Amino acid sequence: MAGAKDTGTGHGKPRKAPPRRVVPALEVIRAGAYVVDEQGRIIDANTRAENLLGRRVESMAGQDAHDLLHRGPHGEQIPATRCAMRLAFHAGHPAQGESDYFARADGSVLAVSWFITPYTVNEDDTHTLVIFHPREQVQPAGPDAQQAEPMSELERLALLAETTTQVTATLNVDETLRRLVSLVLPRLADWAVIDLITEHDEVWRTSVVHVDGDRIVHREDLEGPMPPVPEESPMPLSRALRGVASAIAGPGTYRRAPDSGIAVEQRRLFEATGIHSAAIVPLRGTREILGALTLGRADKPGEFSTYDLPLIEDIARRASLALDNARLYQRQRAVAETMQNHLLPQMPRVPGLQMAVRYLPAPDASQVGGDWYDAFTLSDGATALAIGDVVGHDLEAAAGMAQLRNMLRAYAWSQQEPPSLIVERLDEAIMPITDVSMATLVFARLIKTDDGAWQLSWTNAGHPPPLLVTRTGLTEYLTDGHSLLLGTGLSRSRPDARILLPPGCTLLLYTDGLIEAPGRTLDEGLDRLRQHAAALAHRPLPSFADQLLRRVQPPGLDDVALLTLRTPTRADARTAESSDVAGRVP
Repeated sequence: MAGAKDTGTGHGKPRKAPPRRVVPALEVIRAGAYVVDEQGRIIDANTRAENLLGRRVESMAGQDAHDLLHRGPHGEQIPATRCAMRLAFHAGHPAQGESDYFARADGSVLAVSWFITPYTVNEDDTHTLVIFHPREQVQPAGPDAQQAEPMSELERLALLAETTTQVTATLNVDETLRRLVSLVLPRLADWAVIDLITEHDEVWRTSVVHVDGDRIVHREDLEGPMPPVPEESPMPLSRALRGVASAIAGPGTYRRAPDSGIAVEQRRLFEATGIHSAAIVPLRGTREILGALTLGRADKPGEFSTYDLPLIEDIARRASLALDNARLYQRQRAVAETMQNHLLPQMPRVPGLQMAVRYLPAPDASQVGGDWYDAFTLSDGATALAIGDVVGHDLEAAAGMAQLRNMLRAYAWSQQEPPSLIVERLDEAIMPITDVSMATLVFARLIKTDDGAWQLSWTNAGHPPPLLVTRTGLTEYLTDGHSLLLGTGLSRSRPDARILLPPGCTLLLYTDGLIEAPGRTLDEGLDRLRQHAAALAHRPLPSFADQLLRRVQPPGLDDVALLTLRTPTRADARTAESSDVAGRVP
């Protein structure tokens, strides 16, 4: 039994054996059995244990069970920190193992499966009972048969470093699991099974995969929902899913009468896959148990031992951290996505005009940011257009964006003033009222003149200039009406600009994520946008917006908001006018 606890014997002094306390009940057990005290020292053992180990109980009494008995498959000493029995002993919980080795008196090793459980002798004395069975060792078929070679310490460290690098480089749950599987197969096993606990405390067998040559193949028939985790089951997977302990298991572990639905599923797994040895470890997040990882060997030679568990637990710990972060990120994305859907408005219907909007979130942010667009009808019948960018790429920026947009709507609706005066009022209120530090904005009014033309008036507070594209592909950036961005605290009058929009033209309002990219100047980004917008001028407006985003290919470092507007052609205007006149004939 594990004996890392201080025995109080001093350095280098021989330990005096405690008086032997005979436990007659041990002889009733038809397997090897011994009892250890709170320090891990052997108190008593039955005759079956004496015969199996080739040791008299008098020679074992008082000795540290871990130091005396626990060995690796080749008789090597096992560090106390890598001993599954030791860890279970100190945890004070029942545990079992299927692939361990005890040292016999003649220097040979005995392959054993074991079970330990603590019990209280009296109010002040707690002991631990160890029961072990000899386990049939699988011998090579011949001199050329392959044995599983233990990994060197350098190989173990390299695998852990690679695990850290690979699984923490993504915030996607499925990709995290795929990378985990590719790291452990086929280096450690030829089967990998991942059971995850959902947000509703249900267990889902997410991945059952195995190596087939150089391919990794999913066994979808073994995947899917699992029965609930039993609260008291001592079976390895149940304990791992409760976060209690890791364990070594084999087909025999689940041949006994099942104590739960999960035990039935595990027996089905072993039968379907042919796994002869498995290591089962918990996946522990920072706040909760995420699930369990099972590595199995079917065609791969050799069996797992307690020597392998610390490495697999280290891999699982790193994967759990990455999985926990990915889950948290996906929850945040879901919240942000819902928030974004409520914050970005539907476009108003304006007779004669077409409008199309698009929003692309930055993939490395929270599915929401400070980029926004808006369009709404004003109290005097004009149509308001806005595009803006609040500094930041998170929920705080989105909240600031919502404040800014709502204030702009209120000022624009209540004050029938030019865009410049509306934005001046907004700028004055930003610092004392909102959480916005700085923002850029283009705000415009669009009205239909008496002769049927469409007039745009706008002001630009530090934002990229709108782009005008005619039906024939001529382009012009509307650079007039430009002034400082919002939130600088510098009170200056802002200019207005006006233009009559040509029939059939397309107007683009966009955020800087569409034109900025590492290694590209702003002028290069503007030229690229101009070139593709001109080439797409003949496309229907929804197709124009989609193809423009696809061709310009934003680099994905920033979110992108795009508002496009198209005026009617002269033919469309005459048709609409004729229909309107016909509709008014009595």
